[in-house]
Amino acid sequence: MKIVVEDELLESLAELRRALPTMRLGQLIANMSTVAKGAVPGAIWDLEDEELLTAIRWQLEQLSSPVTSEETSD
Repeated sequence: MKIVVEDELLESLAELRRALPTMRLGQLIANMSTVAKGAVPGAIWDLEDEELLTAIRWQLEQLSSPVTSEETSD
């Protein structure tokens, strides 16, 4: 079971890397740990694979959803 999660995590991370080509890999992982755990000390160390995968999926969804004029007028 864990191998499946790890494989999906690596595939999702590669997809995120393609979506954000100017970001370094370390930046992506650090940013996703903040998305998953919040801006707390040790977030990257305490992050579980499943939490990272959920954060990456969320980020990919955010990147793929269109921005409406209402969202940009705030």
